[in-house]
Amino acid sequence: MSDKATIRVFIADDHAIVREGLKQILAEQRDIVVAGEAENGLDAIRLFSKARCQVMLLDISMPDRNGIEVLKQVKKDKPDSAVLMLSMHREDQYAIRSLKAGAAGYLTKQSAPRELLVAIRQVAAGQKYVSAALAQTLAAQVGADHETPPHEGLSDREYQTLLMIASGKTVSEIARELSLSVKTVSEYRARLLVKMKLKNSAELTHYAIRNQLVD
Repeated sequence: MSDKATIRVFIADDHAIVREGLKQILAEQRDIVVAGEAENGLDAIRLFSKARCQVMLLDISMPDRNGIEVLKQVKKDKPDSAVLMLSMHREDQYAIRSLKAGAAGYLTKQSAPRELLVAIRQVAAGQKYVSAALAQTLAAQVGADHETPPHEGLSDREYQTLLMIASGKTVSEIARELSLSVKTVSEYRARLLVKMKLKNSAELTHYAIRNQLVD
């Protein structure tokens, strides 16, 4: 198969074992080749801008920069590239937010390898890829006359902070996991409390559970 017909893929994930697993799956395909990789958000942006790759597989939970922030920068640098988000989070937590930010598709890491291959080929062809369940969710929103829930007005970092607080993490734990200062995370928490008109972390958690944002 000619190089022109080969889909060149870039993998951005902070877990080496995940990157190796993806490479093993893709190595068995005649029309797909892994042509680059990165273990953090900044490297993903820098290396992908120089790589001759049509598709990026991007983990939404990067240690130094939120995956959606990386997505937005990648699409700014290379508008014609297709970014397929990979996440351990359920589709209803991040998928719609990712698609609105420019992602070509969204897959959970629990998806079968064959679904990953279908998604890569589909986004490489210039199409969008979503699961059947997510397609139903999107269809239900079209023309729906409903009030936008408060969490949809949060920034990507504020939304990420909301989910982590609702999952039981402290401000210090969130700061450590996101490589941010405690002060910065505290500011995100304070801002989202104001935006959502809530008083404390307990109310945030109750809101997230009630709206099925966390398990």
